[in-house]
Amino acid sequence: MRTTIAGLDVHTSHDDIAGREVVLWHHGSPQTGAILEPVRLAAEAHGLAVVSVARPAYAGSPRVPGRRVVDVARGLRPVLEGLGVASVISVGASGGGPHALACAAVMPQLVRAVVTLASPAPFVDEPWWFAGMQAPGGLRAAAVGEDDRRRFAATDEFDPAQFVDADYAALQGEWASLGADAGAADADGPDGLIDDDLAFTRPWGFAPAEVAASVLLVQGERDRVIPPAHARALAAVLPRATLELHPDDGHVSVLRHLGAALARVIGLARLHSADDSATF
Repeated sequence: MRTTIAGLDVHTSHDDIAGREVVLWHHGSPQTGAILEPVRLAAEAHGLAVVSVARPAYAGSPRVPGRRVVDVARGLRPVLEGLGVASVISVGASGGGPHALACAAVMPQLVRAVVTLASPAPFVDEPWWFAGMQAPGGLRAAAVGEDDRRRFAATDEFDPAQFVDADYAALQGEWASLGADAGAADADGPDGLIDDDLAFTRPWGFAPAEVAASVLLVQGERDRVIPPAHARALAAVLPRATLELHPDDGHVSVLRHLGAALARVIGLARLHSADDSATF
């Protein structure tokens, strides 16, 4: 189902999800917010519905100039309230990762656990933050400012060396819908991606230490888009984080671990009801 709530373009895997636990899917950059089939299948294997919302400037969600990561999370609160969901597992892939964490900071009573896959870490103006990125031009330009980021967008071209062979295999197989959706988002124009990059290279509006929920950080060690140093940096500052490294995976192929990650955090969330000290 596709609808508009609080001015945002909202997708749900079922017509009525009131009272249900859901996977709140935070899409990558760029994407349209449509529910990808492997996400739906992974969630339904565990009895969960899916909610996915296009961030401002993507698809049918209007642009919000100057938006921060935390602003997106706050904008999702009325969406979840309007849908009547009971609880959330907040899951973010790539550019969705910071937003998945922000939701846990903003809505701690609703978010039971977090999964990130290839998420960037909070920006620091240090060489390690860009090291290992095959094509850091967009983020480097965003770190300077919006004008530089827009000039970069005017001539930006995809660098195929960003992806390893395992990524291309995933895009030709189970995650083909991700590539198609990224193409649709790109055709809508660059504003969503530009605003994402600006948000990632500015203060996020919350501190990782505010995330009380358990977080599973899933990362491919061959990732040339968001290198493993970012996952390690997040693990160091999140109070209840577990880092799961996959040596053979890149930026896209790491998504094949989504189902196993959901199984892991669902089991832990159940343990929390009896023992709040439980960890992965």
